[in-house]
Amino acid sequence: MEKTYSLTAHYDEFQEVKYVSKYQSGTLPNGFALQLGAGAKKRRGGLPRWSRREVCLLSGLVFAAGLCVILTCMLVLKYLAAEGDSYCLEGCQEKKAFLRASRFLSANMDATIDPCQDFYSFACGGWLRRHGIPEDKLVYGTIGAIAEQNEAKLRALLSRPVRRRARASAERKVKEFFRSCLDRAEIDRLGPRPMLEVIGECGGWDAPPDRMDINELLYKTQGVYSAAVLFSLTVSLDERNTSRYVIRIDQDGLTLPERTLYLGQDEESEKILAAYRVFMERLLTLLGAENVEQKAQEILQLEQHLANITVSEYDDVRRDVGSMYHKVTLAELQHITPTLKWKRLLDRIFHDNFSEEEEVVLLATDYMHKVSDLIRVTPSRILHNYMLWRIVVVLSEHLSTPFRDAIHELSKEMEGNEKQLEPGKICLSQANKHFGMALGALFVEEHFSSASKAKVQQLVEDIKYILDQRLDELDWMDEETRRAARAKLRYMMVMIGYPDFLLKPEAIDKEYEFEVDEKTYFKNILNSIAFSIRLSVKKIRQEVDKSVWLLPPQALNAYYLPNKNQMAPCSPPSHLHSPLNRSLNYGGIGTIIGHELTHGYDDWGGQYDRHGNLVHWWTERSYSKFLKKAQCIVNLYDNFTVYNQRVNGKHTLGENIADMGGLKLAYYAYQKWVREHGPEHPLHHMKYTHDQLFFIAFAQNWCIKRRSQSIYLQVLTDKHAPEHYRVLGSVSQFEEFGRVFHCPKNSPMNPVHKCSVW
Repeated sequence: MEKTYSLTAHYDEFQEVKYVSKYQSGTLPNGFALQLGAGAKKRRGGLPRWSRREVCLLSGLVFAAGLCVILTCMLVLKYLAAEGDSYCLEGCQEKKAFLRASRFLSANMDATIDPCQDFYSFACGGWLRRHGIPEDKLVYGTIGAIAEQNEAKLRALLSRPVRRRARASAERKVKEFFRSCLDRAEIDRLGPRPMLEVIGECGGWDAPPDRMDINELLYKTQGVYSAAVLFSLTVSLDERNTSRYVIRIDQDGLTLPERTLYLGQDEESEKILAAYRVFMERLLTLLGAENVEQKAQEILQLEQHLANITVSEYDDVRRDVGSMYHKVTLAELQHITPTLKWKRLLDRIFHDNFSEEEEVVLLATDYMHKVSDLIRVTPSRILHNYMLWRIVVVLSEHLSTPFRDAIHELSKEMEGNEKQLEPGKICLSQANKHFGMALGALFVEEHFSSASKAKVQQLVEDIKYILDQRLDELDWMDEETRRAARAKLRYMMVMIGYPDFLLKPEAIDKEYEFEVDEKTYFKNILNSIAFSIRLSVKKIRQEVDKSVWLLPPQALNAYYLPNKNQMAPCSPPSHLHSPLNRSLNYGGIGTIIGHELTHGYDDWGGQYDRHGNLVHWWTERSYSKFLKKAQCIVNLYDNFTVYNQRVNGKHTLGENIADMGGLKLAYYAYQKWVREHGPEHPLHHMKYTHDQLFFIAFAQNWCIKRRSQSIYLQVLTDKHAPEHYRVLGSVSQFEEFGRVFHCPKNSPMNPVHKCSVW
């Protein structure tokens, strides 16, 4: 509480000074001394006698002394008040933080629901009831609300004047890029012209035979515009030897997000396919194509042929990286796909002269053999138009309003979003995509404290310690496998906060060595794509740097990269609760950290060793037991349904193992903290224990609403289970949850038979 002071107190102190000044000797505050010396005339009785001048002088001195005392006292009292506020700061801030946390948790919950029956609805019912989905979003949740706060900060940073105006300045480039994207008037004035120029350079629709070279167009799609056509062509770590880069070829070339959407297996996929056909016709018309319906039908049929030979990501083959990995020479690749001129293509893209013995990694041998057959039997005109279409798909979002309207209509049919994103949000997304680290540097300078980085670091260390302990407690893992697992944990690289080079403007400039002009948005996009291709091409002969960051610091996301044995927790400071709310931090971001750590040992990440190499480091005995425990989780999630769609337990297995394991690791890490520091103070106005609050915080990570149309695609394509089941599947299989919430045995959240890996 702010202190108040009485003027009477100051007046009384001043009176006291006057009383002191009547005495013959005395030193006044602030060093004023009254010398009643020999020159003073004395009255009878020994008291001095004063002249009028002396009296005036003395009175002035007394007044000055009194004024100094007043000022001094005021300063002292102000200092004491500040000290009181400073002393209160910790206590008051603690109370405020606890009060905010209490209100946030309480508002999100629905205490009328029994947590032992449906813990997700108990923890998130209030949030789900109070929030709708914004018209321009498909999904909205508690993490989405944090993302909106970050977006507001980033847009404010981009709107500020440029400080470093040099030609090479990354700060200038990201801000001018953002402004070029916002200039809708100029983009609309240009209309389809930028895309028509690209199409013209590629031969145009229905190019005459003398301009229809499939291998030449393949170079432009893959090596100039970065569009996957018939297959993907990337530079990545060699997964058998991650000390080097290698060219990797895999199945790709579909526009819709899942092969089954092309096959019309149910009413929903037929509806999406019809909407895609309308979308194709609209864009082809906008781009001046003739015989639009015929072209759309021919391109669609070719994509359907590709879908028929594409292996579903659900398939066991696609989850077993070792079985997909084939290293072949260019001569062998040419034999597998004789209709393509590989050496010519790669020499042009990589500005090199590869020998026939140059090795590449082929992840889809059978697919590429069938692609070669498809090329041979498909008319060149159709192949040519399909390739142009794939470039159009990559670039059309950067064109004028009619193109964006067409994209929105397709998205509305597929996923149900009612309203297009406003230009500011679109342009922020593009700035993040093309200038992530440049924007990240502005974000770090303004909003990222070293204290928040240290908090996340401590959480990571705590949870890694628990994972190391858990390895000793797993009865299904033998000693040889345990040693290899522990070595992998010890070598795991954890990226927290931001890379150091973001504090050096000249180093950031080197990340974006391409031209940007605030009047040429589409050209800026092409320049960015070309620069990214140049960087990728240069890697093929470079030494691998495994310390490179995958995401910029403003990204509200977390990841684990198995081929680098690298993880990054979700660490923008806005994602942390107050440091005083330990149960909430361990239950919130702590479970996400545990989730990413566990990915190093799931059905996907567990295929890579401590160096990120694709090596089977498990003993057969341990791996067999792991698969048996994993099958229990597959069966559990196979029994979950949403909108009459069954969750695919095998497709979501890695994420489900990570959710369950992350929850356990973070909970045991919190218990360790309590043992070492003592129990936390209860949250104000909350009847729940901190152990219970830990689980509530975990669940409230996933308070999310989705549009019903988008759920179809989520279940079909997302490797994560729907949020409701991410929570229910995790807590119901954890013995400690049932104990903490006193759930009866065999209640929905406390079944007798539980699945457990970690």
